[in-house]
Amino acid sequence: MTDAPLHQTPTPTAPAGPPKGKRVQAVLQVESTTRISPRMLRVRLSGPGFAELNRNRHTDAYVKLLIADPATGLEPPYDLEALREERPADLPVRRTYTVRRWDDAQQALELDFVLHAEGGDAGIAAAWAAQAEPGDRIAMAGAGGGYTPAAESTRHLLIGDHAALPAIAAALESMPADAEGLALIHLDHEEDRQELARPAAVELRYVIGDREELLEAVTALEGWEPEDLQVFCHAERGLTKQLRRHLVRERGIAKELISVSAYWALGRIEDQFQAEKREAIGQIED
Repeated sequence: MTDAPLHQTPTPTAPAGPPKGKRVQAVLQVESTTRISPRMLRVRLSGPGFAELNRNRHTDAYVKLLIADPATGLEPPYDLEALREERPADLPVRRTYTVRRWDDAQQALELDFVLHAEGGDAGIAAAWAAQAEPGDRIAMAGAGGGYTPAAESTRHLLIGDHAALPAIAAALESMPADAEGLALIHLDHEEDRQELARPAAVELRYVIGDREELLEAVTALEGWEPEDLQVFCHAERGLTKQLRRHLVRERGIAKELISVSAYWALGRIEDQFQAEKREAIGQIED
């Protein structure tokens, strides 16, 4: 969160990872950083800790990063129980990021970070990424995820914003060569466009400008009947609610054929955003 990356076909098998349900901290180190666009930075992480992750085949796979304030002097992995009891103010924060690409052969993964201003961002994770150097270590947990382009779907509609771009890119790369569809992505700035590898019959269209223009672009789509259609829709929470309402109520697309959730919420840091998921304000369905 380049690019026209080379298509990577997933390897037939993947590391088994830890037993299901077991919470572990995988510690990886920074291998390299690459500025993908003015406001997106890619961090490649690798190391033996890769085997501790729940490697899965979902194209929206995500990990939870554990980031400690450098002033605390803490180094990963962290004894979270001891910190909760003895130094609660020093607990690392958790931030969620989509895995842009897995590299099983090299025991590495790539994460894309949105930087909302030149040189970095007030957000903890983006600030960490902007300052990351080869050899820096970071702990993470996961991976979670739930969406993969279905082989039985003949058409795909992918809707998202800058934060969802890595998941959309990963989904496009995983599709068979004869897949058809449209990826509709909102960006605030023209220069943050990426040319993504995708099947020839999948159109890539960017919406540049106000966030609400993404909803307008979706409502204006013609010829997108619900039959044999699979939808991926992830953006800011308020906008995602409106998009889901349109897709389900007005387009008549079955709920089970739509992967929909908010990746963030306007005016909320992730701690608030995650906590509100259990409240009415955080619900996407209405």
